[in-house]
Amino acid sequence: MELSRKKAVLLALSLGASAVPATALAGKTLDGVRQRGEVVCGVNTSAPGFSATDSQGRWRGLDVDVCRAVAAAVLRDASKVRFVPLNSQQRFAALQSGEIDILSRNTTWTLTRDASLGIVFTGISYFDGQGFMVPKKLKVDSALKLGGAQICVQAGTTSEKNVAGYFAAHNIKYRSVVFDTAEAIQSAFFAGRCQAYTTDMSDLAGARTHASNPGDFVVLPEVISKEPLGPAVRRGDDEWFQIVRWALYAMIEAEEDGLTQANADKSRTESKDPALQRMLGVGEDTGKLLGLDKEWSYRIVKQVGNYGESFDRNLGPSTPVGLPRGVNKLWTQGGIMYAPPVQ
Repeated sequence: MELSRKKAVLLALSLGASAVPATALAGKTLDGVRQRGEVVCGVNTSAPGFSATDSQGRWRGLDVDVCRAVAAAVLRDASKVRFVPLNSQQRFAALQSGEIDILSRNTTWTLTRDASLGIVFTGISYFDGQGFMVPKKLKVDSALKLGGAQICVQAGTTSEKNVAGYFAAHNIKYRSVVFDTAEAIQSAFFAGRCQAYTTDMSDLAGARTHASNPGDFVVLPEVISKEPLGPAVRRGDDEWFQIVRWALYAMIEAEEDGLTQANADKSRTESKDPALQRMLGVGEDTGKLLGLDKEWSYRIVKQVGNYGESFDRNLGPSTPVGLPRGVNKLWTQGGIMYAPPVQ
């Protein structure tokens, strides 16, 4: 660190952290992203609503939008993302090795993963829980009635451990049928090779869209775990961690503020609200604290949209996945989705 920079930091510390806001220095990952001209994002191979390709081969989903928000903030263009599809066993190694910049792959934040894999989660983008799906013809209305059943589960996931713990706690015997990919599980389940399929509730809703007749399958009422899903980055690059964290929080805060893709420009020219002005890049400059320009959060709103817009177009009731907001409603609307203030 150069001498003048050291003096500035020491002065800030002596005066108190809030007295002299620091300007962020670019980290290794941010430098690499800018030199490359794209954000490399690890996503699920096929998780409708979170990350999947449409008929034109374009990636879509809530996790996809988080990566696009980062690209909008850093590279000024939400389209500058290269998506790398990863199965559950590949995902952490890909992040650890530097193959990807962000893992945004409906991945559960746990203590073990956060503390032992050299990665760190930046926030929660979706509050989920594990459940079970069965063919309607079995006339099973509870997971507690699955004794002796063959249950499809994906290797290398929290689902594998959770289902074992759940049935052990209830003294129920079952047979685990393990597959490496979601596609393999879905093919096996819909072909009748197992009587139940267990994974996150959102995954089950997405998987059911692949059935020839989705109405032939039902999701059981039990939710057997907490599955807070969110993006992760490599440990040790605090600058990049902050950017990915605040890109997600900007999407959530934009919904709280009523900012949308459609009204962002009008609000930018007409609003006198300091909070909205900060978000739209015409008020206080928060970008310098992240190593970004003043309009970073405005571009997220304009190019990607707020959290609610992303949820509605990818997961909401009007989509094939058809999920209600539930606990993922904003805290102001009865849910638990909450972002620290962007200020």
